[in-house]
Amino acid sequence: QIQPVESGGGSVQAGGSLRLSCTVPGFTSNKCGLAWYRQRAANERREWVSSIDADGSIVYTDSVRDRFTLSEDKAKDTVYLQMNSLKPEDAAMYFCKTIGSGRCSAGPLGQGTQVTVSS
Repeated sequence: QIQPVESGGGSVQAGGSLRLSCTVPGFTSNKCGLAWYRQRAANERREWVSSIDADGSIVYTDSVRDRFTLSEDKAKDTVYLQMNSLKPEDAAMYFCKTIGSGRCSAGPLGQGTQVTVSS
């Protein structure tokens, strides 16, 4: 299984923006979707944030809808998460992984990219 590579995290003030990237070679040709998750602390559970399925349907958790936008570049096997109007509660380690049927669901999480939001 190929491990996703996330990037784009950083430190911003509340109200700022970041764009995260997740690259998983082959995920579009394998007809997988991709999901973003976040985890605020090591002792907290991982929270689903947004996902795109193999047909291109995109969904968001309620707390980020209207602020975050997921998009994909199939040629680069990359999915982006544009995060606007960031809030302190958005601060977390963000991870991505492939989703879908069969091998798609067995893909590992990436190493993550840290997002810090100061008030």
